[in-house]
Amino acid sequence: MPRLPRADRVADASLLAGLALADPQAAGAFVRRFQGAVFGLALSITRDPGLAEDVSQEVFVKVWRAADSYDIRRASVLTWLLTITRNTAIDAVRARRPVPTDTEFLDQLVEDTLGSPDLAETTAHRLETERAVQRLHQLSPDQARAVVLAVVGGCTAREVSEREQIPLGTAKTRIRDGLQRLRAAYVGSDPEEVTP
Repeated sequence: MPRLPRADRVADASLLAGLALADPQAAGAFVRRFQGAVFGLALSITRDPGLAEDVSQEVFVKVWRAADSYDIRRASVLTWLLTITRNTAIDAVRARRPVPTDTEFLDQLVEDTLGSPDLAETTAHRLETERAVQRLHQLSPDQARAVVLAVVGGCTAREVSEREQIPLGTAKTRIRDGLQRLRAAYVGSDPEEVTP
């Protein structure tokens, strides 16, 4: 037997229905009720108040357009709204990031790593970093990007999947195979450092 919606879900859904019908009072009440939650989540993802405001406005437009598709049995209005907010904020952050070419991506990694005053103190470290980057260039560009995102960027396989817009299994395979190839190249170039 399906659960009956709680009273607060019904009240929120009524406001959403009024928004769908372009009722100005319902629309105003809807925005007032949820603007704090929407802006707060957008700000926590974007970390930019101006961008969070833009995201919030876009969310309410999306909600107005999709209000007819809302199903009270599937989720509360707040959950539905915050899901839209999360996705919109992530898209906004991605849109702001420049998307470098594969070569630029790896070269930027070299510059960031070698340019750091803490890491650039020893010649040995610089040489090892240059060797690591040369090995990265031996991977396919897709594998290299996945490995760098996972190892240097600290991304999970799911985050690599989302950023690269590839299936999760493909992201995992690229990371695993790339790391295996790097290890094989490393072992092949310096056999004394192989651990049993």
